[in-house]
Amino acid sequence: MKRPILIHPDPRLKKHCDPVDDLSDDLRVLADDMLETMYAAPGIGLAAPQVGVMSRLIVLDCVKSDSEDAHRPLVMFNPKVLASSDERNVYEEGCLSIPDQYADVERPKIVDVEWIDRDGKLQSETFDGLWATCVQHEIDHLEGRLFIDYLKPLRRQLITRKMVKLKKERARERA
Repeated sequence: MKRPILIHPDPRLKKHCDPVDDLSDDLRVLADDMLETMYAAPGIGLAAPQVGVMSRLIVLDCVKSDSEDAHRPLVMFNPKVLASSDERNVYEEGCLSIPDQYADVERPKIVDVEWIDRDGKLQSETFDGLWATCVQHEIDHLEGRLFIDYLKPLRRQLITRKMVKLKKERARERA
């Protein structure tokens, strides 16, 4: 089931998320819903707080292909970066909670990440390039941090004002 995506500024997007202590069927359904929502948006990552759930859960799939066979959806409960490279990468980032706004963000090029998969098994992997950027962006959401927090204050304020205007326009359309 597709879920509505929260738009910045929403206070839930700035909150630290709680760890997932027990993998319930409800959380697995949430993960499936988040993947469906992410693909429909379309996006390459989505964090639980973006759909109003304050749990440490992210989904991502950075495979850029129209073929469903090529997709590589990842569901990560309690993801954490264990190590990151000194080498940096700059990607133009966007966010489903900040539609149509993009900016260059510098992050570590390579990260080692550990998480619990949907079956409750501990996983770890080294991510590089776009995958590394995406997983860091989504983990940031779990800490209440948005990609615009890496920007200069003036640029961040400009984007926030645009989002306030967008939310007002959407509210008028629904009324």
